[in-house]
Amino acid sequence: MMSVRMWGPGVGAVAVLLATGVWARWPAGVDTRLWSEVRPVVEARLVAQAGGSGYGESVPALRAKWFCRAEALDLRENGDRVRAGVDTLCLEYGVRDGALVECGGSHFPQVVRLERATDGGYRVVAQEEPPDGAGNAEWEGNHFSFVAESRLDDTGTPAALETAARAHFGLPAGAPVEDC
Repeated sequence: MMSVRMWGPGVGAVAVLLATGVWARWPAGVDTRLWSEVRPVVEARLVAQAGGSGYGESVPALRAKWFCRAEALDLRENGDRVRAGVDTLCLEYGVRDGALVECGGSHFPQVVRLERATDGGYRVVAQEEPPDGAGNAEWEGNHFSFVAESRLDDTGTPAALETAARAHFGLPAGAPVEDC
């Protein structure tokens, strides 16, 4: 017969693994209907802000363009106002010799505040992002819930942006990605 000393730590380890699994799958609480309404507005704002700031834009032959993606980490609606905590990824792509060329990019969290416009859509009324340099962890802790903060950096894959850029430039799906 096995003693409690032998199987006790094993049971404890299993409990920790189960709790971790539940925490990792914790529902984000993001209203998908609302996010589908505000996401295009947030992403258009990101593209507009990125424009003119990349190396590729200074090389006309590349025909560089910015592509941005935002992933909702938390989303709250209060009347006609929305607070969206998002993880953003913007990459500048061009094209050279049949290849997609990545020339620059940025990846950081933001809090975007939107307001319903008279046409029924939304408009951005404020944006907050972490300060440059040190202190981002503190900023993130002050602006995101624990669950949302834990998901930061999990959403920054460029695959969707590469696909959109290839389509924009008329490149095949398997076109390679090179550095600028």
